[in-house]
Amino acid sequence: MAWIKKISKRLPLTFVLLVLLALSGCEGTDTREKVDDTVKELSGKKNVERMDQMKKNIEEIKKQQAEQADRLKESQ
Repeated sequence: MAWIKKISKRLPLTFVLLVLLALSGCEGTDTREKVDDTVKELSGKKNVERMDQMKKNIEEIKKQQAEQADRLKESQ
């Protein structure tokens, strides 16, 4: 019976600690995304990604313009 009294005294503290550990271990997706975004921005990776996307966009635009020019030549 004495062991039950010992456990019951420590149970609330143990429960509180477990809850705190569980909550602190959870990653908020919004917070994590903001942190990742900031790290990418500071490291320059985000700028490199933007430049790569611009290169792809320019290549796509050039292809579309070449196709339009070919169609205009064919129609004349």
